[in-house]
Amino acid sequence: MLLALALLGMLALAVAAPLLARRLGRRTGYPLAAGYLAVAALLASAAPRVWAGETETASWEWLPSLGVSLSLRLDGVAGVFCLIVLGVGALVMAYCPGYLGDEEPHGTVYLLLTLFATSMLGLVLAADVVLLYVFWELTTVCSFFLISTAGAAAARPARQALLVTAAGGLALLAAVVLLTVAAGTTDLATILAEPDRVLESGLAWPIGGLLVLAACTKSAQLPFHFWLPGAMVAMTPVSAYLHSATMVKAGIYLLLRFSPLFADEAAWSTALIGVGLLTAVTGAFLALRENDLKGILAYSTVSQLGLLVAVIGVGTPEALAAAVLHTFAHALFKATLFMLAGIVDEETGTRDIRELSGMWRAMPVTAATTVLAALSLAGVIPMLGFVSKEYLFMGLLEAEGAPWAGPVALSLGVTASVLTFAYAARIVHGGFGGSEQHADVSEPPAAFLLPGAVAAGLGLVLGPAVSVLSPMIVSAARDVAPAGDPPEVYFWHGLSPELAMSALTIVLGLVLFAFRAPVDRSLQRLRLPDAGQLFDRAHDGVIALGHVVGGPERTSSPAAHLSRPLVALVALGVVGTVLVGGLPARADTDRPLDWVVAALLTVVVLAAVLTGSTMAAVGLVGVTGLLVATWFLLAGAPDVALTLMLVEVMTAVVAVLVLRDVPGRLVRTPRREAVPAAALALGAGVAAALATLAFTGRRELSAVGEHFLTSTEEQTGGTNVVNTILVDYRGLDTLGEAVVLGTTALGTALVLGRSERRRTPAPGTPAGHRRDAVLEVSSRVLVPGMFALSAFLLWRGHDEPGGGFIAALVAGAAIALSQLTSGPDTLLGRLTRPDRLAGAGLVLTVAIGALPTVQGEAFLTPVELPLLHALGIGSTFLFDLGVYLLVLGLLAAAVTRLEHPDLADDDDEPGPPGTSSSAARPLVTDRVPERAP
Repeated sequence: MLLALALLGMLALAVAAPLLARRLGRRTGYPLAAGYLAVAALLASAAPRVWAGETETASWEWLPSLGVSLSLRLDGVAGVFCLIVLGVGALVMAYCPGYLGDEEPHGTVYLLLTLFATSMLGLVLAADVVLLYVFWELTTVCSFFLISTAGAAAARPARQALLVTAAGGLALLAAVVLLTVAAGTTDLATILAEPDRVLESGLAWPIGGLLVLAACTKSAQLPFHFWLPGAMVAMTPVSAYLHSATMVKAGIYLLLRFSPLFADEAAWSTALIGVGLLTAVTGAFLALRENDLKGILAYSTVSQLGLLVAVIGVGTPEALAAAVLHTFAHALFKATLFMLAGIVDEETGTRDIRELSGMWRAMPVTAATTVLAALSLAGVIPMLGFVSKEYLFMGLLEAEGAPWAGPVALSLGVTASVLTFAYAARIVHGGFGGSEQHADVSEPPAAFLLPGAVAAGLGLVLGPAVSVLSPMIVSAARDVAPAGDPPEVYFWHGLSPELAMSALTIVLGLVLFAFRAPVDRSLQRLRLPDAGQLFDRAHDGVIALGHVVGGPERTSSPAAHLSRPLVALVALGVVGTVLVGGLPARADTDRPLDWVVAALLTVVVLAAVLTGSTMAAVGLVGVTGLLVATWFLLAGAPDVALTLMLVEVMTAVVAVLVLRDVPGRLVRTPRREAVPAAALALGAGVAAALATLAFTGRRELSAVGEHFLTSTEEQTGGTNVVNTILVDYRGLDTLGEAVVLGTTALGTALVLGRSERRRTPAPGTPAGHRRDAVLEVSSRVLVPGMFALSAFLLWRGHDEPGGGFIAALVAGAAIALSQLTSGPDTLLGRLTRPDRLAGAGLVLTVAIGALPTVQGEAFLTPVELPLLHALGIGSTFLFDLGVYLLVLGLLAAAVTRLEHPDLADDDDEPGPPGTSSSAARPLVTDRVPERAP
């Protein structure tokens, strides 16, 4: 319950953030910071038990048929990351009021930051791999929106960040699927406790590779490092929280969490050590070339994450303990440096260190805080960064696989650290040393500086007092180490190889800094490929390829759209005829009336092909549909026949609305186009006929069909098998399709509503709807009867032919008839507005689907409803009613759009005086336009 309260508490803070922002504005950060600390205190109450080796767990069923649960687990490693998420989050929230301007979207920023914190907290607490994946993707989405708050300049970096990290999310999804297949469970503790299930399954290599790929994209490792410097376009609180302390650590957490599974695998270790050290050196080198403060810190983060990945790859208890300790230390000093970079930017208007110097006189506290954080970054005694860097060196020296592996790994780690010392000194000297360039700057308000100062002070205090952190670090390392006991963490190791490496790092770093002028000139002369630009070129190439591939589809010609699938059908028929043989004997399923319908179909199709009249062609095509509906009725499929018949009716309505803009005579097709089209049509018809002949009457009723016919009434209470399949057995499919329809209806209604508000009738335009007396009188009788029939079909759908879709088609025909006679501005038109119908249907279907989850059942499980059950109304009927409303909303939107096409034509200017409205145009004209449609 403790873990659920923590997540719910964070979610409550996210919901409250916009409300608080309305009253408090940018000062909303202060109560949110207090809320973060309260949630941290709640979780800290379990710290003694967790450090003693126990775990805090909570679990609820989510997808019981798949064995997936909403499981949460607080152990040592999760506790460290919870502390980082909530502790650094509280500091950033307290920093935001000083950073954000009055014109900033405070509610949006605080909402997204808190939603991200909630997602990150859920990620590290997740005890089910499916749940872990869900929270992983939520952090990606939050990051994208937070980067996008920077405006138009953020479009490119936000897209890069989203595409790269989402690609990693797909890799993680594939890994989760394979893990579930290999281990037979989604429970993370079971998977890690029984590694042989995965390692001996044959899927270990793909799973490990996918996990490494996911971690590398999230934690900005080569070759995916470019998205992180680009994301620095986001506001400084976002950079300090997501892109230095938390989100980029999600990949580190993933690798740590799965270390018990793969730490002893040579491929895992080699990949992580190789990628990590290459990234560490490259990132530090690129940071040394940068002049923008946030750019330096971004590449620095890439480098430090590389060191963490490499030491995780070593996989020993000492190395994993070093990874945990440095993760914590890095969160403190890097968040501090980002916050201070934001302060410098706010005070001076620039982040370019070539334009910053001498500010220590005007901003001594800011300068001192920056020095402390930079010393920790550089690994200088007595900072916490010094202790964690010592343990990193100790861990890298333990790299195995070859006699030279440890020394080489240590050498590359030292190289990265030397470069780190040099750019850390460059940050301090460039911003605060030298002659004064900004005489007008002053120390920021104490409340603005305090969060960074607290983090820097913790780095100074916890260095000598690092043993205070030892229980937490040892507990976390014990959870991720496959074997052995992790060492206690303490400040002084005496004279040791790692101390010598620290001294060497400082000496060489000072040499680099002393020769900074020639080093800078040499680095700036280097022309290195821009990974971000290479990614954009690849992205643009994929878009261009898609443009070429989709080119044939961007045409208004039906022939272009129909030709390819018909050619494929003919080709499939030819292949099937050649390859398929020895079919079972065919039962005699023909009836005399079938041949009568087939003969009538042949005559009607030929007439439709040969006629030159538009109205005749449309009528004959409609007759074709009605004959096919008759054929279905003869075959014993009344639901399908009724649906098809109603579709033909709606097609006729659409034809009436569309034919106003179509000439009365069809344009004659040239022979060179007609002959190939006819040949293709005949070939497709023959292929379809052969397929029907091959698949009809050659087998007994399938086991699935037998189950539906014999078990439907017992399991669902309904006797209409078709309807029960739609709303009971395949309800999720129906829900997905209905949501698509509803979304389309809402979109169409939105366009219509906006266009109607913008439309200004031209002078002389007829204001009324042209009335037909006979049609109007008929509609007054037919429309109520059609709605009554619609309600009847909806009610009986579970037991007799009918249901939500068929009933909606009848009601849609009634709406169409009403609009044809009286227009949309009637009582019926107002009651059947598309947005209201689709919105109500969407809410109803989703609510009925989610209702069983309240009772602990699976989504969409049929349940009895109090009171309504006595009237014979169950959840399936209400679900069908929601489908009815969604379909009817789409039909209403379509009819309105076709009846009044000018509503959706936003760019059209009102016509000149005397121009008649579309409602006043004749349905069919004998005039042939200059350009056929």
